[in-house]
Amino acid sequence: MFVMIVGLILFLGTHSIRIFADDWRRKQMSRMGEKRWKALFSLVSIAGLALAIWGFGRMRLDPTWVWSPPVGLRHLVSLLMIPAFILLVAAYVPHNHIKARLGHPMVLAVKVWAFAHLLANGRLGDIVFFGAFLLWAVLDFRSARRRQPAPAVTPRASGTIVTLVVGLVAYYLFAFHLHVWVTGVPVM
Repeated sequence: MFVMIVGLILFLGTHSIRIFADDWRRKQMSRMGEKRWKALFSLVSIAGLALAIWGFGRMRLDPTWVWSPPVGLRHLVSLLMIPAFILLVAAYVPHNHIKARLGHPMVLAVKVWAFAHLLANGRLGDIVFFGAFLLWAVLDFRSARRRQPAPAVTPRASGTIVTLVVGLVAYYLFAFHLHVWVTGVPVM
C-alpha cells in the first residue's frame, strides 16, 4: 500500500497546488513559462497516477478487509456511474447546460465516482484510494467555487444532447466492455 500512497500524494498533491498554493503556482508558471510548468506538472501527475494504480493493484493481492459491503451496493454503483460519466463528458463538450449550471463537472464526476466506489469496496486500500480522491474532489470543488468564475458561455440544447449521448455511450463501453480489462473486476 506504500507505493499506492506515494502515487496518490504525487498525483493528488500536484492537483492540489491550485487549491492550497495558487499564488506560488502562478509565480512558478511565470518563472518557468507556462509550457515548461505544464510539462513538469504532467510528468509528475502521470508518474503519480501510474504509481497509485500499480500500488492499488498490488494492494488487492493481499487485502485488509474493513467491512463486507452488501452485494446490492454494486448495483447502486452502476447507477451512480451514469451521471459520473455524463458529468465527465460535460467538462469537455462546449455549450452544454450541465457545465453552464454546475461550473466544474469533472470535479463533480470524481466526487460521484469516488463516493460510489467507496460504497461497494470494503478493503482498507480501497478506502484509502477512493477516500483520497473524494476528499480531494470536495476540497477542489470548494476552492474552485471561490475563484473568479470563467466567462459565461451560452449553453445550447445541441451541446447538452451531445453531452448526454456521449456520456451514455462512454458509460456503456466502459461498464460493459472496458472495466474488466482496465481493472480486472467485472461490473456485476
